[in-house]
Amino acid sequence: MSFKKLHPLLKESLENEGFENSNAFQKKVLPVLKGGSDTYIIAPKGKGKTTALIIATIHKLKATAFEDSPRAIIVVKDKADALNLKDEFERFTKNTDLRIYTLYDEYDIEKQKTEIYPGQDIVIATPARLSKIYFLNGIHLGQIQIFAIEDADYLGRNNAYNQILRLSESLDKGQFVITADEMNSKIQNYQNSFMGNARLVKAK
Repeated sequence: MSFKKLHPLLKESLENEGFENSNAFQKKVLPVLKGGSDTYIIAPKGKGKTTALIIATIHKLKATAFEDSPRAIIVVKDKADALNLKDEFERFTKNTDLRIYTLYDEYDIEKQKTEIYPGQDIVIATPARLSKIYFLNGIHLGQIQIFAIEDADYLGRNNAYNQILRLSESLDKGQFVITADEMNSKIQNYQNSFMGNARLVKAK
């Protein structure tokens, strides 16, 4: 997929960061994501799956802030992953007004509720904190367009699997995306709930 087909502000950001075109794996992934399909993205580290998710998310949100409710949720393993992913998103949103916020367990939950309230477009969150703040009515999920689990290989080691499953039941619409180095039984089990018709894009 050519970057020419992306939102102009996103294309400008990519050019500013030295990205002239998608790599071979991203050429497979980006059209599927851009088409709106629920998707499993399975590939080893270094194939560009995180960058593909970032590009698809910004493009889907039209690189523009909108109203108060989050339109994208990206679930990650822990605080470090949340902050790292936020840094990566900000590389490609410098020339937009998209608002990006991180939710993780080591921060005061009342402050998080206060900081989310004025409006966020993309929320990067750990499963436990997202689940807790949602059930405390601290975040509205009614406008979610994309719900992604990034680097989902960790699922199954704690209660994150069930927390994500419960959250998915609260979403009326939107695109579900899971990225992982390998397909495992936990993420495959999501086919029985919200990933039933998902496309599988796997590196050879």
